[in-house]
Amino acid sequence: MTKREIPKLFEDRKIRTVWDDEQEKWYFSIVDVVGALTDQPDTEHARNYWKVLKHRLKIEGNETVTNCNRLKLVAEDGKRRLTDVADTEQLFRIIQSIPSPKAEPIKQWMAHVASERIDQLQDPELSIQQAMMDYKRLGYSDNWINQRLKSIEIRKDLTDQWKLHNVEEGIQYATLTDIIYQHWAGKTAKEYKQFKGLKKENLCDNMTNEELVLNMLAELSTTSITKSKNPQTLEDNMQCAADGGDVARVAREQLEAKTGRQVVSPLSAKRFFEGQKPKGEIDDDDNTTSVRDKR
Repeated sequence: MTKREIPKLFEDRKIRTVWDDEQEKWYFSIVDVVGALTDQPDTEHARNYWKVLKHRLKIEGNETVTNCNRLKLVAEDGKRRLTDVADTEQLFRIIQSIPSPKAEPIKQWMAHVASERIDQLQDPELSIQQAMMDYKRLGYSDNWINQRLKSIEIRKDLTDQWKLHNVEEGIQYATLTDIIYQHWAGKTAKEYKQFKGLKKENLCDNMTNEELVLNMLAELSTTSITKSKNPQTLEDNMQCAADGGDVARVAREQLEAKTGRQVVSPLSAKRFFEGQKPKGEIDDDDNTTSVRDKR
């Protein structure tokens, strides 16, 4: 399951929102919405308001509160912390329990957010534009963004072929992906992430232009070989993945021979962006109180 945190603005207040790709629904930070509804001066006051309201609703037997999810969202200190979230239907019910002149405006705002995402699902071009804006906000270059979007398309073509050739999502996808990485980069996905100093960050989002292009070549080659050989077993698909990775390995070795430097690099966007932050600022999952939920 893939969840993407995409902060939204209601009037001048930031409300942390998360899009769940599998369920195709939004989750909203309840504390943020409560703060906007009640004009709380800061997050701490909004959190206390929600704590009291949550306790009262539980006593009343409100199932909406009982069924609330918790997700790790970026807090004011830059760390990810577990936060109560609600989907649109749940949040509507919670809003009804809060006397506020902003209740109707925020409901309309939520409806607009939901409609905006539905439009993106119906028109893929809007999703691409949204992805471009998300990457730009993070500081990626236009050239890198264009390659990353192309790599997503190539990956989708590859997984479509795996589905057609009896590969199961989950462990088998991960196994074939590891084979591709091992053959072109000499590392499994886990080893590659450790090499770059990553934990839960997306590996491709932290590749250099050269790494991204070679990984695209490996996956594109695997897709073409799979179509040609028509594998029917996992073992046959593993051989196709190895062959596809070898195509990119040859290109990597030739590039390294011409340039005299290694292509597989410890450089990562994570380290670059951390280097741009004020000294002492932290943006990591360390020191959080519980394990991370599904991404």
